[in-house]
Amino acid sequence: MNEPLIRYQNVSIRQQGLEILEDVNLTLNKGEFIYFIGKVGSGKTSLLKTLYGELEIHAGEAAIMGYNLMTIKQKHIPELRRRLGIVFQDFQLLTDRTIHANLEFVLRATGWKDKLEIHTRIEEVLEQVGMSGKGYKMPNELSGGEQQRIVIARAILNKPELILADEPTGNLDVETGRRIVELLQSICQSGSTVIMTTHNLNLLTEYPGKVYKFENHHIQEESSQTDQISAQPAE
Repeated sequence: MNEPLIRYQNVSIRQQGLEILEDVNLTLNKGEFIYFIGKVGSGKTSLLKTLYGELEIHAGEAAIMGYNLMTIKQKHIPELRRRLGIVFQDFQLLTDRTIHANLEFVLRATGWKDKLEIHTRIEEVLEQVGMSGKGYKMPNELSGGEQQRIVIARAILNKPELILADEPTGNLDVETGRRIVELLQSICQSGSTVIMTTHNLNLLTEYPGKVYKFENHHIQEESSQTDQISAQPAE
């Protein structure tokens, strides 16, 4: 049987001495689409940060893609992050350069050197996210939905095993948000595991996946669509 992509056992997460989450138990496998739901401040983003080594785990056992997060050395964290794709709600695109240059910057930073290979890969991901022909544009020339597609293109450049999407539809209108989730689900179907935090509970019925609810410093897997819909939306 294949090893889970992520396994957390009895994990405790603290920030500035305050308990954010306790007794976290997660087993996530390759190719799954996972939602994290819960109110603002319930620990969703904090848990994501532990997955890419930005926030230390206080106690428990935690492994991701073969890395032990309890013992990982600082020098190995960039290596771990190269195997992840991260989609931010606020885009974090470099505003002083074109979309193509944004994507090239990431590839060069992760070890790509051949100019033709870089150009080919950028064209591939732009086509995959429905943004072919937009590489020459500046970020401010794109709509919010288009910018989010570019952020997803950036996240999949190195064909990651895991994509972390933190409120990727939070700043978008309903229809554009749906298109973004459809795109993430298609990427999931091509083999990547996707973890997405969201406040939009309607997405859970339209685009099903495994759901974890964050509440009162704990997380719990929701066992049915009824459970998911009854989850209280964020304030």
